[in-house]
Amino acid sequence: MMSGAAVAASLLTRSTAGPLSSVLPERPVAVAPSPRPQTQSIGDAALDPQLLRKALAALDSHAGAIRHRDRIAIVDFAAPSSDARFHFLDVASGQASRLLVAHGSGSDPRHTGWAERFSNASGSNASSEGAFVTGDYYVGKHGRSQRLAGLDPTNDHAMERAIVIHGAWYADETMIAAHGKLGRSQGCFAVGDACLDAVFDHLGTGRLLYAARA
Repeated sequence: MMSGAAVAASLLTRSTAGPLSSVLPERPVAVAPSPRPQTQSIGDAALDPQLLRKALAALDSHAGAIRHRDRIAIVDFAAPSSDARFHFLDVASGQASRLLVAHGSGSDPRHTGWAERFSNASGSNASSEGAFVTGDYYVGKHGRSQRLAGLDPTNDHAMERAIVIHGAWYADETMIAAHGKLGRSQGCFAVGDACLDAVFDHLGTGRLLYAARA
């Protein structure tokens, strides 16, 4: 397996999009009525190159905690919630898809649609920056959800804060048409309910989710 630096050098030179099947092989998001993915190559401008480099550096620095390095996800908190800023990457093929994801109310107290601040503190209801590793699935107050463990000092309270991936009505694309932005979570990565299976299929357990503002 190539190092993150080697993968970054390779991915950042690619410019031609190919089939999405290697990214979401079982349940493509494109058939869902809720946030439709936009397909691209990793070299496209949709994904900030600096953010990609940071994510792949995290893949190397946390190699002991991340069992699978074939697929990763990146959330670009520099983009507003109205953008498809949840990027799903296949590091072998260089292909990617992206969809909508909500941020925490504590990160956007004025509900502008932009994440302005981040916190690792319990009760902050804010999103956290840093590297997460995906954990097990469970059914909780938000239905089917996936646990996340924070690997950095900026997010290492994720488990005790119950920061997870889950579906939510307020993360559906219809919110964009109605309000110009998504609703807000309590710090979790909330996606449209119809997209949840595709997110789970791509990530599985033991993979990197990297969230930051480049």
